Amino acid sequence: MTTDLTMLVYSALLTAGLAVPTVIALIMTRGVPYAAGNRDEVVTLPAWAERARRAHLNALENLPIFAALVLVAHAASLSNEATAFGATLFFWGRVGHAVTYIAGIPYLRTAAFAVSVGGMISIAVALLAH
Repeated sequence: MTTDLTMLVYSALLTAGLAVPTVIALIMTRGVPYAAGNRDEVVTLPAWAERARRAHLNALENLPIFAALVLVAHAASLSNEATAFGATLFFWGRVGHAVTYIAGIPYLRTAAFAVSVGGMISIAVALLAH
């Protein structure tokens, strides 16, 4: 498997895993029955949990774009060092974004987000160059 595809799998797992902190917060604040139920009643979660929820939503918004770029590179047999670098940059940028978002570190969070966008741009440039 190429580095690009490996980073796509890691990014998908990271995105899925980002749902966990919100569930933990729901269980801590309202208990298992509420967390496992329909959640018709809106509850206020601790600030860190709300940040985790927003980090998860942001990851969900960015994963399809990244996946499209990686899958096009793979399908067109254009995976190379530049796309591998971009995919790796994206993944580690997303890790940094998630950690700094949940921790509440605003400017570093924005920098990590920029790194992940830079990774997508790197892949796109490599694709468009062919």
